[in-house]
Amino acid sequence: MKNKYYFLALIMLFSIFISASPTVTVQFIKTDQFGYKLTAQKIAVISNPITGYNNGTPFAPGATYQVRDWVTDAVVYTSSITPWNGGATQTQSGDKAWWFDFSTYTVQGSYYIYDLTNNVGSYRFDINDCVYNPVLTQATRMYYYARCGSAKLTANATTAWTDGNCHVGTQQDLDCRLYNNTNISTSKNLSGGWHDAGDYNKYVNFTWSTMTDMLLAYEENPQVWMDNYNIPETGNGVPDLLDEIKYELDWLLKMQQPNGSVLSVVGGGGVSPPSADVAFRRYGPANTSAALTSAAIFALAAMQFTTAAQTAFSNSLQAAAVNAYTWAVANPSVTFYNTGLLAAGEQEISVYERDARKVCAAIYLYALTGNATYKAFVDANYTNVHLLMWTFAYPFEGPEQDALLYYTKIPGATPAVKTAILNAYTSSMQTNNADNLPAYTNKTDAYRAWLANNNYTWNSNQTKSKQGNMFLNMNVYSLNAANATNYKNAASGFVHYMHGVNPNSKTYLSNMASYGAENSVTQFYHAWFHEGSALWDEVGVSTYGPPPGYIPGGPNPGYALDPCCPGSCGNPTVNAICATNVTPPMGQPIQKSYKDFNDSWPLNSWTISEAGIYTNAAYVRMLSKFCTSAPCSTITTSLKNNENNLSGLIQTIYPQPAENKMTVKFYNNENNVDLFLYDVSGKQLLAKNETISNGLVEFDLSNIATGVYFLKVVSKNKTETRKVIKE
Repeated sequence: MKNKYYFLALIMLFSIFISASPTVTVQFIKTDQFGYKLTAQKIAVISNPITGYNNGTPFAPGATYQVRDWVTDAVVYTSSITPWNGGATQTQSGDKAWWFDFSTYTVQGSYYIYDLTNNVGSYRFDINDCVYNPVLTQATRMYYYARCGSAKLTANATTAWTDGNCHVGTQQDLDCRLYNNTNISTSKNLSGGWHDAGDYNKYVNFTWSTMTDMLLAYEENPQVWMDNYNIPETGNGVPDLLDEIKYELDWLLKMQQPNGSVLSVVGGGGVSPPSADVAFRRYGPANTSAALTSAAIFALAAMQFTTAAQTAFSNSLQAAAVNAYTWAVANPSVTFYNTGLLAAGEQEISVYERDARKVCAAIYLYALTGNATYKAFVDANYTNVHLLMWTFAYPFEGPEQDALLYYTKIPGATPAVKTAILNAYTSSMQTNNADNLPAYTNKTDAYRAWLANNNYTWNSNQTKSKQGNMFLNMNVYSLNAANATNYKNAASGFVHYMHGVNPNSKTYLSNMASYGAENSVTQFYHAWFHEGSALWDEVGVSTYGPPPGYIPGGPNPGYALDPCCPGSCGNPTVNAICATNVTPPMGQPIQKSYKDFNDSWPLNSWTISEAGIYTNAAYVRMLSKFCTSAPCSTITTSLKNNENNLSGLIQTIYPQPAENKMTVKFYNNENNVDLFLYDVSGKQLLAKNETISNGLVEFDLSNIATGVYFLKVVSKNKTETRKVIKE
């Protein structure tokens, strides 16, 4: 009798699902794949591709769209859609677009958007105020994996990304030597810090944007940064963001010489995993730009480490900042161009950039010390920074603009200088730059995250996040209260763009399926997670894929094969690689000039997909403004993980929709389960018994047709049934 009632209950459950579940999840309906805060603006973008790689599958949306509960398919909101720009095709994306605004729906839950006419749905998303906190954690944990000279232990990295200490061998970072004089007399301990990007180099000047964004992310919103990110320092009473920042600062302090100068770069190597890299490591000499970069960073950082326990460290940062600035003033034009000599990227900067960083360093030193000498220098030179020279705020000079704005909140700032800075920034953001607030109010971008055509260059994802931070600065400094909501909503468009509201329906963070993004980045250019790696290449192809939370460079219409192609790359084997199909990213509308790939020379995927510490920094600063300071452990952080179910058996199922392989992730208290797959009629299609390893069970769907199914999981004491989709 008990089994009879259970079967009837199961059929009733199926009937609820069958009534309206989309048989197909489509990428034409774009939502933030993580979700939205309760009272936030919520606008899905529906697309019909006219040009580009996906125009072979046109989509004609129905007039009525719905928000539906992911578990029950209950209709919770219904409205019409609005064509973007009167039905025009957007040149940047190659798409016609419609907007579905469901901002007024504010009930916590897990949902999808449903096209009633076409019987298709969006990826799944959550609505709750903690929806971005787990994402922020993973994007910040990227720095843990980027640590140089620190073992990645199972407790912090899981078995997937465990690795030993790197660059601690012969003539490596503990015994690093000058690039043009490798005598032992030049040996220095330059260990620590973060690997910059897809290689293992460490550049002082490339920390400029990175550290500015991370330090201001903390100062502007300290209450959202927790001590629970599962890094080695977790639980020490210090927010893990500051612990991670300190790891980089400790390296920068090692780069400073006794006379105050700062070495420029450490480079060499690039095999996988980092602990296997035995290449000799070399450093570049001190230069003026590295000293000014460090002076600014040390001074800004000294103001963040403010507890009694941090006093000694803060004092050391202040002394280092003063010494670096003093050396730079005495040595104003010492340069080192490393191209062709050491490391991959050119670390030297232009004379203008160097002079602008001197102004920035003086601002932070004045804020830190109150010394009038620094203030006098700022007042005499601030008009030589582009924001004042051009009265034009734009995302390629974020750190310089941030420093000028910082000056305006220093109690002793000269009133006229403060007014000039605020007026220049406000007028550019509000009215006199069409790329800023006018782009939002005029609905310039079908995907609600406007950049001008010429701003889609290498690392456009960083540029996107910096543009979002510019909007948020207007509210941080309370510069235009009448438009405060517009600035926040404009910035949120860049968050949603990064989370899937873009022509590629791509969440531009790596391996985030288990955190809610069904279509996240599967691979990116990196020496550790390289093309062909059996363990760490593509998600779903290699054993583990790369770690969660890395952000690739993003769409870049300037992508091209190496100039040696098609026939001058050295040998026939390499020349043949030039024939690889790289469309996309080639030959696409601007926003579709992207591909998840990590091929090295001569395909040079790094111009599209290389991840960098500066890219993540701009993003985490932006995202942190949308996170909650409430303890998310007491709130339903992700309904994707628990499906409103209190049994605690299944944590998540990913990817959803699945193709040929699906992974079930369990909570840690299960050892063995039975799994049964049913179609919508209740017919059992598969049955298997599995021993759970590392909390995961993989389910093969290669012989299952596309459609909606129900996965029943039975453990010793618990039973759950979940809806799953095969595409």
